[in-house]
Amino acid sequence: MRVLYFGTYERDYPRNAQVISCLRGAGVEVVERHVSVWDGEEHKFAPRPGSAVRLIRAELGLSRRATADFDVLLVGYPGHPDLSAARRVARGRPIVFNPLVSLEDTLVGDRGVVRASSLRSRVLRAIDQRAFRAADLVVADTAAQSEYFAHTFRLPAHRLAVCFVGAEDARFTPESAVREPFSVLFVGKLIPLHGLDTILNAAARVPEVPFRIVGSGQLDAALANPPPNVRHDHWVEYKRLPDLYRSAGCALGIFGTSDKAARVIPNKAFQALATATPLITSDTPAQRELLEDRRDALLVPPGDPEALASAIRRLASDDELRVGIGTRGRETYAERASETVLGVRWRELLEPLTPSS
Repeated sequence: MRVLYFGTYERDYPRNAQVISCLRGAGVEVVERHVSVWDGEEHKFAPRPGSAVRLIRAELGLSRRATADFDVLLVGYPGHPDLSAARRVARGRPIVFNPLVSLEDTLVGDRGVVRASSLRSRVLRAIDQRAFRAADLVVADTAAQSEYFAHTFRLPAHRLAVCFVGAEDARFTPESAVREPFSVLFVGKLIPLHGLDTILNAAARVPEVPFRIVGSGQLDAALANPPPNVRHDHWVEYKRLPDLYRSAGCALGIFGTSDKAARVIPNKAFQALATATPLITSDTPAQRELLEDRRDALLVPPGDPEALASAIRRLASDDELRVGIGTRGRETYAERASETVLGVRWRELLEPLTPSS
């Protein structure tokens, strides 16, 4: 089977790199047709001078460029504007969309940077609807997200599937972990989904525990005057992230209270599990698809800083629990979200679409 990974997708974004790596590991030949638009952009789809012209040129380039033969065309994230070009290039061959998110849900409902009644909101909704309905198969990262896509875009069950995000197995390993003294790690873009205010309020409740927050974004201002036990790094090299996880007593997932926050398992959660770093994250339907409270993670109510602080105190004071959560978290990752497991899953999703099947 030969797959064309297609579009203006962000090449280094973990979901894209992971899917390509998983497919190749499962024996699928993957070729790429990529035009850079979003690479290096911190705020995707934010209006800026020349961005519309750049995107139009990219779509024209995608449509015109000659393509090697392929069985399935797979549109990567964020590829929502790419589906029209994908249809022209596919010429009747199946198209699979790997959207990760709805643009309107992310920018209007979750981040609140676009007003619900605005023209831009309507444009985002139109782009979403055209993209989701143009694909033969939409692959969501959780069942909760798949249900949202089905309801929002009126998609039948046979045009939806689920495959977890995972992590990069070669990088995120549990070897050489040194977790003393106990510290708390959070890595991610500072957006409402992550519940930064909950994390900072929890840190203030456990002043004896050092926190390290790595990332920047929409909520940078919240870290202008953090609690004394919080260290903030705007950025670290991606290759250094595994060592940060391996040096942490525990890692934090997400704690936002939006509808979207209840439907996702963030990449940071898989990275923590892969490195056997004890994970604390929100107790939501999506997280429960993978995790069991007090077995392979500690799950706390979204938006509850006291519950988060209590879970941190518990891990900090109980070595046996900390080691057990980390070990079982790694086992869960290996059994359900490793590149080998996800590669098999992706192949199972794509093979029925190929002409030979």
